[in-house]
Amino acid sequence: MSSPEDLDKTYDYAGVEQKWLEQWRDEDFYFDRTSTKPRYIIDTPPPYPTGRLHIGHALNWVYMDIIARYKRMRGYNVMFPQGWDCHGLPTEVKVEEIHGITKNDLPRNEFRAMCQELTRENIEMMRRSIRMMGFSVDWSNEYITMEPEYYSLTQASFLRMLKSGYIYQSDHPVNYCTRCETAIAFAEVAYTENTTLLNYFIFDGVEIATTRPELLGACVAVAVHPDDERYTSLRDGTLTVPLFSYQVPVILDETVDPSFGSGAVMICTFGDKQDVVWWKTHNLDLRKAIDHTGRMTAICAPYTGMKTKECREAILAEMRKEGILIRQEELPQRVGTCWRCQTPIEILSERQWFVKVRPDEITDAAKEITWFPEHMLTRLLNWTSQMEWDWCISRQRLFATPIPVWFCTACGELLTPDEADLPIDPTVESPKIPCPACGSAEWQGETDVLDTWMDSSISPLVVSGWDGKTTPALYPTQLRPQGHDIIRTWAFYTILRSLALTGEKPWDGILVNGMVLGEDGFKMSKSRNNVISPDELIERHGVDALRQWAAAGGATGSDITFSWNDVVAASRFQTKMWNIVRFSLLQIRRDESTADPTTELADRWLLAHLRRTVDEVTTALDNNQFDRGLKALRDFAWSTLADNYLELVKGRLYGNTPSRSGAVSTLRTTLDTLCRCLAPYTPFFAAECYHHLTGERVIDQEWPALPEYDEKDLKDGDLVVTIVSLLRKYKHDEGLALNAPLGHVTIYTPGISFDDGGDAGRTVNAMIDWRSTAPNLDRIVSGITFNMGIIGPAFRKQAGAVMQAIRDLPMETLKEGISSVMIGEDEIAIPDGAYTLVHSYAIEGEEVDILTIGDIFLAIHKRA
Repeated sequence: MSSPEDLDKTYDYAGVEQKWLEQWRDEDFYFDRTSTKPRYIIDTPPPYPTGRLHIGHALNWVYMDIIARYKRMRGYNVMFPQGWDCHGLPTEVKVEEIHGITKNDLPRNEFRAMCQELTRENIEMMRRSIRMMGFSVDWSNEYITMEPEYYSLTQASFLRMLKSGYIYQSDHPVNYCTRCETAIAFAEVAYTENTTLLNYFIFDGVEIATTRPELLGACVAVAVHPDDERYTSLRDGTLTVPLFSYQVPVILDETVDPSFGSGAVMICTFGDKQDVVWWKTHNLDLRKAIDHTGRMTAICAPYTGMKTKECREAILAEMRKEGILIRQEELPQRVGTCWRCQTPIEILSERQWFVKVRPDEITDAAKEITWFPEHMLTRLLNWTSQMEWDWCISRQRLFATPIPVWFCTACGELLTPDEADLPIDPTVESPKIPCPACGSAEWQGETDVLDTWMDSSISPLVVSGWDGKTTPALYPTQLRPQGHDIIRTWAFYTILRSLALTGEKPWDGILVNGMVLGEDGFKMSKSRNNVISPDELIERHGVDALRQWAAAGGATGSDITFSWNDVVAASRFQTKMWNIVRFSLLQIRRDESTADPTTELADRWLLAHLRRTVDEVTTALDNNQFDRGLKALRDFAWSTLADNYLELVKGRLYGNTPSRSGAVSTLRTTLDTLCRCLAPYTPFFAAECYHHLTGERVIDQEWPALPEYDEKDLKDGDLVVTIVSLLRKYKHDEGLALNAPLGHVTIYTPGISFDDGGDAGRTVNAMIDWRSTAPNLDRIVSGITFNMGIIGPAFRKQAGAVMQAIRDLPMETLKEGISSVMIGEDEIAIPDGAYTLVHSYAIEGEEVDILTIGDIFLAIHKRA
């Protein structure tokens, strides 16, 4: 144990954090696959390697690290792996920007290599940040999705799901971003609210209303409601598409809303999801009007090559010229956009790869998982119930996991590699066997790549040791921590994939965290100038202050509004705790004896509160309620320990009474316990304090286990604290210094018998006599006060004489009440309320001041 002189007067967070970063070893946090301890595997979210950890990362990793450190102390064999979700469009765009190229300027492999190089550089920068923040990551189980050992498993999962019928290829309408030039899944569609124009025009004699006139060349039918009598004559007929002069059928469909627009609907391939439904239901033709780049195709001549917006204006202008545009009305519109670039999506019919979505299976599995907080389950169930299309998993990009299939150029036969040959890039490698269907030796490798969610959705399998074939013995994992913004993607896809590959749920529980908002309450963004960097926070207040801010910011799952005041409060708490530790160590160093029994009430009371606090923190952490646990520790340290207990026992600690060792023993136990409980929250601070206290490392310690306590000690101790507080207030009100002698105080506690060991008396500098009986109080009149608001106006210049006359009357006369007094020969009437008798109390004839707490009486004997 260190001398208190070894502790700086001011807590040096920067020096302490650097010290412990150098002393902790990676091996301290490794998962032991041979251990017989109960396992606790965290399916850590792999961040996209941008090169910087943002404040949302910090929040999520603090949650995970609190859990990991707590579970280790509870005796679990913990795996807290670090992954990196590498593939994706943002890296491609960044490479193009850095090198001034496009992905099509280089051979496929060269461009991928440039993406990999940038990703490795970014990973290294983020690794340093994670280490600097002291997260107890298991680096022996790090994974990188772009490396062969990982994406070979992604490919193996694809082949297994293809073989089982979960994956298929089909020509089907998909959401498509014409700027990114790739298909995207429904979960990747973001929505914005705007206003558009609803255009009414004449369609071969019928009024039609549309928001997408540029799709006129993609019209394949006009639909009306079967009960709409306005269009009875059109049934089973055809209409000629204006400007393009080809005929389309008129169909009847009950889903048409007769009250919207004109009640006649132009069906195009494809303006929205409803067009897709009608197209499939009525087996309509397919006309592809928009290509992969967002330009109009040849079927739209003379508008071929125009962008959609340009085409829209051109067609409206032609409608005006032809005299068929009737009117335009503003219409609120919810537009689907690409989550990456915010470009409005198109629905294009392309040959793509899909994963079958089986909502009932996903719903059942999700209900088997424990959700923290519980209401987040509803988000997943709502999303699952709305799924209308299967998951499109193919992308028309480069930096992603290749889809491991070939097609025979002669007959189209599909061929897959042996799993032993994975990973493969079918655009580089070719099969060494002829086509089993036709014997041709010419193969075409699949050029599409997999959605990056296909990589990260097998993360729980990978960290559990999956070989690509059999379910790992360590499966399922115990916890998935993630943000609520990716419930419909990462959580949904992982459950789907786990069921497809193992038939099991992927985790026992899922912890959902919220987003970090700027101080203005809005999502952080450069345009709002409300972005807070973890580096800035750490530089100003240290890592542990950041961790406290994250833990105390709000209930798990809720969004957190960043506040510098909360960070400052966290720093102040550490300062308070540091002062407590310095003071306590000074007292402990005076008595190096072994632990003595805690015989005094205040000691037993503190340990009872300490046990209750440990129980509350344990329950909070078991339920991932980080804010509740930290609040309990702060309240105990600041109020119970510092404000109450230390003030109660300073008299003992500064003296040499036999009970001093009990207070020292209590302090030693309390500090040991507090350091252990704080270790998951503030590992640097707890490590430093614990080392000074014991000379040992707190990360090697178990979670505290304290003996049961007597409820009477808790109740009696609370009473002593309340009494001391009341006596201190009395001294203040009487103008006495807190250390001034108070004299003799008798405290009557009817039916309650206890001995506080003299702590209360020493604290208020009084001789306290405790009695378990009720007081025998006499109520006496000790004076008189006058109401000058009545006396003054009533008697004016005579007021002094009147008051003196009242004072001269016998006390018994005043008790009975008076209506007049004699001044000389004059009888002066006294109005009601002109004076009030002052009463005081006496015990055995001695006048005392009385304070009460319920049935408790405090008799403060008057000083001479």
